[in-house]
Amino acid sequence: MSTPRTAQVTRNTAETKITVKLNLDGTGLAKLSTGIGFFDHMLDQIARHGLIDLEIDCQGDLHIDGHHTVEDVGITLGQAFAQAMGDKKGIRRYGHAYVPLDEALSRVVVDFSGRPGIEMHVPFKSGMIGAFDTQLAFEFFQGFVNHAFVTLHIDNLRGENAHHQCETVFKAFARALRAAIELDPRSAGMIPSTKGSL
Repeated sequence: MSTPRTAQVTRNTAETKITVKLNLDGTGLAKLSTGIGFFDHMLDQIARHGLIDLEIDCQGDLHIDGHHTVEDVGITLGQAFAQAMGDKKGIRRYGHAYVPLDEALSRVVVDFSGRPGIEMHVPFKSGMIGAFDTQLAFEFFQGFVNHAFVTLHIDNLRGENAHHQCETVFKAFARALRAAIELDPRSAGMIPSTKGSL
């Protein structure tokens, strides 16, 4: 029987107190509480469309703004992914997805390369979506990338509504993750790299 790909990470600072639990081979169950409604909605997309069971509890300094909460959730989620992925034997490694929502269309490509890198091009049409500052989408993904050790390319190809733009990004991210972390039955448990490690 294969080892469960699960993790639990707690990160406490003077700005945020966060616990993340995840199961990479879940069914999309989510229990989310960050204090930012729209951000919870986006994290739910990761769970639902990535088929990842995800629990996130964050108590952040929202009396200042959402920056520390969103960035630190990205960091902690990245740490949990790194822990749950282990040595990455047998994974497909790469994943990509295009997701539309009405007029909006986004593409996300991910590589569990062991090397953090991000290119994100999303011309948001609004600075705020509810209580969520759209500038913080980049901070979330950068925090994730730096601690999950992945290469991530995000492009919003078109869109006029910021809610739609952001939701297509998070849904495409989830679908790309799902493809990349899937165990490939043809790989015989090998690490998908000529280096022999990721």
